[in-house]
Amino acid sequence: QRFNQESLNFLSAFANNAAIAIENARLMSQLRQENIQLRQEVQERYRFSEIVGNSTSMQEVFDLLNKIVNSDISVLLEGESGTGKELVAKALHYNGPRREKPIIAQFCGNLAESLLESELFGHKKGSFTGAIRDKKGLFEVADGGTFFLDEIADIPPLIQAKLLRVLQDGEIRRVGDTEIRHVDVRIISATNRSLEDQVEAGQFREDLFYRLNVISIKMPPLRERKGDIQLLVQHFLDTFSIRSGVPVKKITQAAMKALENYNWPGNVRELENTLERAVVLSQDRPITLESLIIPKARELAGGKKTLKEHEKEIVLRSLEEYNGNKTKTADALGVSLRWLHYKLAEWRETEPAE
Repeated sequence: QRFNQESLNFLSAFANNAAIAIENARLMSQLRQENIQLRQEVQERYRFSEIVGNSTSMQEVFDLLNKIVNSDISVLLEGESGTGKELVAKALHYNGPRREKPIIAQFCGNLAESLLESELFGHKKGSFTGAIRDKKGLFEVADGGTFFLDEIADIPPLIQAKLLRVLQDGEIRRVGDTEIRHVDVRIISATNRSLEDQVEAGQFREDLFYRLNVISIKMPPLRERKGDIQLLVQHFLDTFSIRSGVPVKKITQAAMKALENYNWPGNVRELENTLERAVVLSQDRPITLESLIIPKARELAGGKKTLKEHEKEIVLRSLEEYNGNKTKTADALGVSLRWLHYKLAEWRETEPAE
């Protein structure tokens, strides 16, 4: 047969399709590689070594984590807000046998019962106003992986009953549906309140409590492990350095002492936020007391105020008492108005450096 225009058109179309197929295969391979790399980065981020602490209380946490990491039992994490409960939950997942499957986290506090039920278990189209299509619940999304329920103590009674069914039989039913679906999830829950007290008060099901509390891990507040603060400070400064690609920030001894003596009501999360803010405020200088926006930083560092600092404090307090009236302030302090203007100008000039 002769090679004609029709043959040319066919070959051209075939070549285009082949090129598209090759490009799609390349993109799929690249996507698969990026997915593997991303998964490795996430697993690296949530290694047990990322949970910092040498204190006795934290060593007890590590010992327990190493014993249960390869099991499938339910874990209850107890501790104040900011103690690292979610970090521990993710470390258990990414170092355990379900690491290749998803971990889904759901905050259960302050959510309406109907909304939480729909989020956890899904719903059937038409089951309520606004349900315009069938929706998978998060338990279905987490199938094969781990489900982290944060602030479990806030779950209302109806959902407690449905959650018990998941733990006992691995069964869920979407809102408005009659079909029973099966899921395979490991449940890790967390609370900043005593679930035992909730059970005694009749606000939490006893049978659900025992299902959740197969292993309990108590996360110690930062004020009870102050020996870990230097380690945590260095860990966060190293992390900020890697993230921003700049040299590791230094910190003065006075600033470190203030951090060690502060009570940390927000625990490790508050320490991390304080340091991140201090890194920005200190610019290219070491972190000093002035960079730490925590109450009574200087007193915490053990330092006493200088005469000039006392002078500034008294003058500014008096100025505030007289609603910014400089004449009345000068009269009350027994100084000249000129002296007061001079001091205020002097302090304005030094403000940026503080």
